[in-house]
Amino acid sequence: MRLNSYHAALLCALQVGAVLAVDAPMSPVTQPMLTKGNENTATWPVYGGTYANWRYSTLTDINRKNVNKLRPAWIFQPGVIGQFENSPVIVDGVMYVTAAYNNLYALNATTGEMLWHYEHQMPSNIQICCGPTNRGVAVSGNAVIMGTLDAHLIAFNRATGKILWNTKMDDYAKGYSVTAAPLVIDGKVILGVAGGEYGARGFIDAYDVATGKQVWRRYTIPTTGEKGVETWAGDSYKTGGGPPWTTGTYDPTLHLLYWTVGNPSPDWNGDPRGGDNLYSNSVLALNPDNGEMKWYFQFTPHDVWDYDGNTGMFLVDTVYDGKPIRALAQPNRNGFLYVLDAKTGKFLHGAQYTDRLNWAKGLDANGRPIFDPKFVPMANGNPDYICPGNVGGQNGSYTAAYSPKTKMAYVPVIESCAKMEKQTAVFVSGTPFWGGGPGETEGQVGTAYGHFSAIDITTGKTKWSKKDKWPMVGGTLATAGGVVFTGTQSGHAVAFDDMTGKELWRFQTGAMVRGQPVTYKIGSTQYVAVPSGGGGIAVAIIGQNPKITLGSTLVVFALP
Repeated sequence: MRLNSYHAALLCALQVGAVLAVDAPMSPVTQPMLTKGNENTATWPVYGGTYANWRYSTLTDINRKNVNKLRPAWIFQPGVIGQFENSPVIVDGVMYVTAAYNNLYALNATTGEMLWHYEHQMPSNIQICCGPTNRGVAVSGNAVIMGTLDAHLIAFNRATGKILWNTKMDDYAKGYSVTAAPLVIDGKVILGVAGGEYGARGFIDAYDVATGKQVWRRYTIPTTGEKGVETWAGDSYKTGGGPPWTTGTYDPTLHLLYWTVGNPSPDWNGDPRGGDNLYSNSVLALNPDNGEMKWYFQFTPHDVWDYDGNTGMFLVDTVYDGKPIRALAQPNRNGFLYVLDAKTGKFLHGAQYTDRLNWAKGLDANGRPIFDPKFVPMANGNPDYICPGNVGGQNGSYTAAYSPKTKMAYVPVIESCAKMEKQTAVFVSGTPFWGGGPGETEGQVGTAYGHFSAIDITTGKTKWSKKDKWPMVGGTLATAGGVVFTGTQSGHAVAFDDMTGKELWRFQTGAMVRGQPVTYKIGSTQYVAVPSGGGGIAVAIIGQNPKITLGSTLVVFALP
């Protein structure tokens, strides 16, 4: 941990003060606390609020009638340039926030005062494809746990920032990195890796929270003798990618862990890897005790568009064929919303949620896309735009939300098509293994845009949609107060009526909003925290406003 004299003095002065300020000692975070999630509205203890990943709060202090009065309560600037995509975690009155380049901050959640700061020192030859982001932490016991860009997993004492253990997950030189927030279940911290753009074989790991020792590993790409390897031509599975680079969803009742898997490698050239390429672009249902796979569902077989499968999944109670059912719902990067049986993985229904989609003509009865060969990437680029482009749709970097009151998902959408290019791919460990690229995109010609849409999970129909000048790359928060929050590339934090889509409030944060908003209540005050700060994805791909890309600011709002 790097502490200058000012930080050291601040640490000594504020560590006790934070406990007094929230009038609650730090106590161990238990499994029952994690299972209940933010039912305790003073907390936001897991990435999605709860294991169901709704990003929803039962708080109603801030509601449709008064949200227009929201004002900043405090502001924190980490001083780090790059994506500020994190989802803050709040327990015991302390907020844990990560910023780019593996910076971790412990803040007083009512005042924003910094309690401690850790910056992970990385090798100079680090390999990362898509920006130096870090999306958050997990908490368990007295530990707060963070993954790093050089593929380490580190546990810290929540009160002091002292390192408890530091485990190397794999070799960063092969392209492995970690950008996602971990998930803790029954004393095991579970996390997937990034690195598919380098042909690095994806995996999901579980580690003992107390010691950092590996408990199990589930590879996302099968090898010789394993089921699914026949879906890879020749030995292409050896460099098949499949990075599970976002945070999973967990059902304590079914005791199933759901983790999504990214693109096969090479990304845009599927010629060397004929077949469906399991288990890329899929969701895996795993036993969290040992990593055993119970079922899988593949969204985009033989992906040649870099569509991934890594957008977040909601665990919802819905209706199918007139009967109640436990389901998983996901607005996939490929432009389709999928609803699956959470117990078996059976495809229930799907629907297009993007304005434009042409790479497939629809989904068959089993949820398999009906490909249109006209929109397969070609050498030197396609003559027509392929929709959606390779960033979506909805992108796994930015969260959607679900409200159990409205039964709707609230989805930030990117509308940017691309003339994707297929190129020759040669695998060299630790170097990009793309086999092409997005080519010309609508971002380059200025015709990309976005919208924020409310989608009925039961029917797949879009109930309302609000268009924005720029693709939507901010996360989402839904509340029982009838308000849903998100952010825009123009730098605004925005609140909408969850039933009608009427805009109720907006605030200029000073930089594009790419983080995941959360809410919590300490004492008599409900707070809404919005991380704001850009960078990391090419301007040309998403049409981002080049004037509002730098700086990172956490703005925490409350009513006067």
